[in-house]
Amino acid sequence: MTKRFKTLMMGTAALALSASCLSAETMVIATFSDPTPMNAVRATDAFEKATGWDIEWRVFNSGTDVIAAMASGDVKVAELGSSPLAIAASQGVDLQMFMLSYAIGDSESLIAHNGSGITSVNDLKGKRVAVPVGSTAHYSLMGAIAHAGLTEADVQIISMPPDQIAAAWDQGTVDAAFIWPPVQSKLLETGTRIVSAAETAEWGYPTFNSWTVDAKFAAEHKDEMVAFAKTMDAANQAYLADPAAWTADNASVKAIADITGAGADQIPEILKGYTFIPLKDQASDKWLGNAANIMKSTAEFLQASGRIDAVADDYSAFVNTEIATEASK
Repeated sequence: MTKRFKTLMMGTAALALSASCLSAETMVIATFSDPTPMNAVRATDAFEKATGWDIEWRVFNSGTDVIAAMASGDVKVAELGSSPLAIAASQGVDLQMFMLSYAIGDSESLIAHNGSGITSVNDLKGKRVAVPVGSTAHYSLMGAIAHAGLTEADVQIISMPPDQIAAAWDQGTVDAAFIWPPVQSKLLETGTRIVSAAETAEWGYPTFNSWTVDAKFAAEHKDEMVAFAKTMDAANQAYLADPAAWTADNASVKAIADITGAGADQIPEILKGYTFIPLKDQASDKWLGNAANIMKSTAEFLQASGRIDAVADDYSAFVNTEIATEASK
């Protein structure tokens, strides 16, 4: 037996032993319905094999619901947008961001219903705008409103989960919505994109989706978390290696469609709206190294908008760089 093989066997045995305490119960992982590359891998057992977990992928409609699930201890690992992440950290939920799912660009947009009279953000005054309150889309909407010189009081903001937004849109009870796929794609059939999160980021309101973990769980299950991060990164790298190959008849795209409910013909275009960042690049001052600063600036804006009561002095305790660093080796 070679030294390298012996080391690999020892590492595998250690991971199996570490995971054994989870074998008696299902590991619940919170995610959303975003049609991203990880869902193609989620359709296989790659995550289970890498971590040793028996995984239940639980889909949530909003970040506020995820926060509640993590605070209750029901969920240990979760996808969470940057705005609800800042809210959770400000409320003292004991979680840590350990990698990005993606940076948000055109994947979240303000869509105006055709015939609503809305052609710019300024036209939102007095209009009915639907958005999942507390989400990254909500944060981007507030940023767009502020950038236009309006206030939240100028706009009729209606809090709705994505599926209800789609229904309200069809009924004509909302004039516009700030939302993500697959609902965004449906709204664009009878609506017009006014602004996206890519533009609001340039205006000083950056957003992203992150992967977070309960801090105590991360400390006790580092090997599994590293394996999880590696598998997630591999999923994104498969797309980044050849985005043009991800057409409607591509096997991975079909798998994503089956998992998320998004149309296979829509997914290739939707994927262009996300910015997937290789894990080795995430473990840098630009991303994870700057995540605490972004959390604080986001929290400060949310406090000024009356969405949270207090802002922490330092958010560095809510960022874990060790997992990404180790997984990048």
